[in-house]
Amino acid sequence: MANIAENRRARFEYHIEEQYEAGIVLSGWEIKAIRAGQVQLTDGYVLIRDGELFLIGCRINALRSASTHVLPEPDRTKKLLMKKDEIRRLVGKVEQKGFTLVPLNLHYKGGRVKAEIALAKGKAQHDKRDTEKKRDWEREKGRLMRHKVSGPAKD
Repeated sequence: MANIAENRRARFEYHIEEQYEAGIVLSGWEIKAIRAGQVQLTDGYVLIRDGELFLIGCRINALRSASTHVLPEPDRTKKLLMKKDEIRRLVGKVEQKGFTLVPLNLHYKGGRVKAEIALAKGKAQHDKRDTEKKRDWEREKGRLMRHKVSGPAKD
């Protein structure tokens, strides 16, 4: 799977419980802009309305060569496609306490653009600090190992 855009902030802000793959209803200019890399997911979230899923806050900037008769709207609400029983299951989970749906990434699968969405719970401030500490430690550990390996041999 070739990743198009990733929402790294989602993994920092939320505990990811379950992941799902959904199709997206897009128009032609959006596909062209996605292929050119003009997509941003950071502020995106998934909303359930009338038993359907919608991706809100996913920004797709139109290309300068977009058609003159089409008025591109970068922050357009996009419909997500999933099986009805999966959507019902997600509705039940989201209605429980603290669960939300967030987009993790957009990727190609079989020539089509798919969205990976996650059922997630928000992290508390101390959890975010722990995540930051672990990330900093891993970075420092890698630095130390590289320095130790590339340093002069003691014989």
